[in-house]
Amino acid sequence: MLKFLTRLGFGERAPEYPHLIDLRGVKKAYKTDAGEFLALKGIDLTIDAGEFVGIIGKSGSGKSTLINMLTGIDRPSEGEVYIGGKPIHKFTEAQMAKWRGREQGIIFQFFQLMPTLTVLENVMLPMDFCNMYTPRGRRERALELLDLMGVAHTASKLPTMISGGQQQRVAIARALANDPPIIVADEPTGNLDSRTARQVFALFEELVAEGKTFLMVTHDDDLAQRVGRTIVIADGQIVNEWLARALPTLSQDLLVKATNRLVARTYAPGEPIILQDTPADCFYIITKGQAEVYLQPPNGHPILVETLNPGQFFGEMALINGGVRTANVSAVRSNPVEVIALDQPTFVEILEESEETQQIIEQVAAERRRFAGVERAPLADALAQQSSQQP
Repeated sequence: MLKFLTRLGFGERAPEYPHLIDLRGVKKAYKTDAGEFLALKGIDLTIDAGEFVGIIGKSGSGKSTLINMLTGIDRPSEGEVYIGGKPIHKFTEAQMAKWRGREQGIIFQFFQLMPTLTVLENVMLPMDFCNMYTPRGRRERALELLDLMGVAHTASKLPTMISGGQQQRVAIARALANDPPIIVADEPTGNLDSRTARQVFALFEELVAEGKTFLMVTHDDDLAQRVGRTIVIADGQIVNEWLARALPTLSQDLLVKATNRLVARTYAPGEPIILQDTPADCFYIITKGQAEVYLQPPNGHPILVETLNPGQFFGEMALINGGVRTANVSAVRSNPVEVIALDQPTFVEILEESEETQQIIEQVAAERRRFAGVERAPLADALAQQSSQQP
């Protein structure tokens, strides 16, 4: 069905640009009557070819500004934007327009169809602008894309003569016109009924399966869960995605607070991360590699009770219950492990502000207590006791 959508673009990249998309220290400031407003606060982000990425965040969080950086619609005040190894932040307007027309397909939230052109002419426009395909080939391609989107019967109509949902599908067809390797979509299913939205999303998934890179801004939690990777942006900052994955019930404000206090650590193969019967200091989330959890009986050999993978957390039991660690955790012997660590005061603070997260932590801790043969007070009671002891 999508044999005419096969161009992956860019080719080989220099070793210093191993990622398809690479944002380095990107800041964006706007001047307002109240002074300078920093919409993006030092964004570092990499995206690889073939990823399906969802970008989520509250209104005013910086989502649209981030998308504008990725598409070259706006320029960073500071920092660098490399796509396919090319420094698009240095492009002239003419270079940017030509590059964007060939290498990106953009699906705008409010369609941005040309009102004086027919539906067919709107879809042909990117091909005309970039001088791609023959005049006859452009028409045939546009009709095929409109048919794929189920709106071929509207080809001769003006955009104002069709519904909002139909306009959205036309906008998607136009974004695919030049067979771009990167597709950027701002709420692409927001104006579609649920049945059509499912069909369109299935098309997106098929494009990604064939090698396209897809970036999608969405408020739809169900869609966000179906993408391969989710980027959460809040207050102009990207939330650590491993934190968001491990503790999905934290509010965006709490995610930002915790992200700013995370410390990344790497442990060599077999190196201990926490030791049984030692004081607790941090909460850990694995970001790469594996770790093993062992119990050390008073007399006997260590017992392996769990192998932890990226996205899983550990170290919560002694933090919430007080006392000392109840198990040993080490990097597996075959490979190093990378983790992010959150100190105890921050861990306690964010749990006090998120009852849902308390419940998730308590469920995991209860299961682990059963393995360890340890009984403790409920998490809410433990947190209250810790708060009363803090100055």
